[in-house]
Amino acid sequence: MAGLIVALVVLYVCDWAVWQVRVVRGGGMGSVTMSSIVVMPLKDNKEEYDWGGTESVSCSRSLFPQAGDDACWWLRRHPVVYER
Repeated sequence: MAGLIVALVVLYVCDWAVWQVRVVRGGGMGSVTMSSIVVMPLKDNKEEYDWGGTESVSCSRSLFPQAGDDACWWLRRHPVVYER
């Protein structure tokens, strides 16, 4: 168990270092177009789904979230946000 934790910490530190090099060279951040769908409750436990539009979201080009932004690979695989 301790070996797994150490491996994850080393992986995160290496990911952060590679991301820092990319930021210095101008390629560490990207953007992904996200769609939002607003879910509104109705009577009798029914829901109405309304399209909330699209927006470009900044993301980090790394394995893990960096600088408060999600990883680009994760956002590309989950391009729709449901807001309740």
